[in-house]
Amino acid sequence: MTAPKIQAARWVAYDVLRAVSDDDAYANLLLPKLIVEANLNPQDAGLATELAYGTLRRRGTYDAIIAEAAGRPVEQIDPAVLDALRLGTHQLLSTRVAAYAAVNESVSLVAAEAGRGASGFANAVLRRIGRDDAETWQQRIEAGARSDDERLALRTAHPVWVIRALRRALAAESRADELDALLASDNDAPEVTLAALPGLAEAGTPRRPYAATAFGSPGGDPRRVISDSGGTVRVQDEGSQLVALALAAAAPVRAGERWLDLCAGPGGKTAMLAALALESGAELEANEVVPARAGLVRHAVRPLPIDVPVHEQDGRVFAAQHPASFDRILVDAPCTGLGALRRRPEARWRKSAEDVAELVELQMQLLDAAVDAVKPGGIVGYATCSPHLAETTGIVAEILRRRDDIVELDAREVMTGISRTPIDLAPRGDGPGAGSAQLWPHRHGTDAMFLALLQCTDPERTTS
Repeated sequence: MTAPKIQAARWVAYDVLRAVSDDDAYANLLLPKLIVEANLNPQDAGLATELAYGTLRRRGTYDAIIAEAAGRPVEQIDPAVLDALRLGTHQLLSTRVAAYAAVNESVSLVAAEAGRGASGFANAVLRRIGRDDAETWQQRIEAGARSDDERLALRTAHPVWVIRALRRALAAESRADELDALLASDNDAPEVTLAALPGLAEAGTPRRPYAATAFGSPGGDPRRVISDSGGTVRVQDEGSQLVALALAAAAPVRAGERWLDLCAGPGGKTAMLAALALESGAELEANEVVPARAGLVRHAVRPLPIDVPVHEQDGRVFAAQHPASFDRILVDAPCTGLGALRRRPEARWRKSAEDVAELVELQMQLLDAAVDAVKPGGIVGYATCSPHLAETTGIVAEILRRRDDIVELDAREVMTGISRTPIDLAPRGDGPGAGSAQLWPHRHGTDAMFLALLQCTDPERTTS
């Protein structure tokens, strides 16, 4: 078979899988671009999205099935062939795609990418998988699990270390019994949520429950609404919107305040903060160390009638160069991304437990630098798209232990105060981090965003 016989939607999905595997690409950024480039109609765009996201989401489970059917570990399979097998397995076991189409087009992908010899191997493996249904394969791979957590990992397509981290995070709220609901929510495709930038656009319907700026996409396809708004409406998770809104609401804004988004890419929170700054007479600057992501930040703020300088430096260096300079700083720190597994399904396979320590060190350094860059009475918002305790309350506890020039504000109270409807933010004990706010996909329908608010109490600090 030749490449032209392969449906365009499958090519797009396969290209996303290859980019994620080879280049650590972000599927949620790459997929829309490839859909436009391939000129897919809405139906094919929906198919490409389901194939790419569905395959990425359940990759660990599919790898176990492929290894069983192939009689060899997936590490011994050529990566280009493996991605095609994953795509075919998803179609065979988790969609209504006809088995012959799932097998034939996946084999054609292998032939186009790796040659006819490899396509024979792929054909044999996929036909073996297609002989049994999903439940039979699930029972087969779970039978080889060495622990209850391994069985749960295979059933829910979450690495064991992620399951354990999520369980501990829920237990910190005395809600460990919600683990099954959380894991199931991670595997649900999220609804599209839009943000109407304050003062520049009005939220449409259906309204989301918490952020005054958040609403659903009529008909599911947001492109028309976004285009008609001139960029003052954009896709943004409600949890992300709440983080920016809470930082602005943490204390009354005085005209002329200087704000900083220290780790700004890709720019969603930056745009929200820019609109809020415009409304309140504040100024905003942004910083992003990765040039490509800095370009996304510039694109995000371009529609706003406010000048937002976007710097391209290591956040630690930039903050050190601006001591006691800003009234509010958002540190949306690089993290494991465990809070956005619905939207970035590949994130669960991208990191390992060993990566957490390095991320925590970076998070601590960024937060420490941000505290030095805030004025007396200024506020630092520390946020992660992760509920992992080492990246959330662990960081807050450590910064409060190290420094006597900051106090923790009650982010739960601030977020509750700006929410349109009652929001269930579980208490987090009495120690450091007790005032932090943790959102959850299964409880709030948002990404699992974390926010802590820290205020500088040093009256002697010299401002620049």
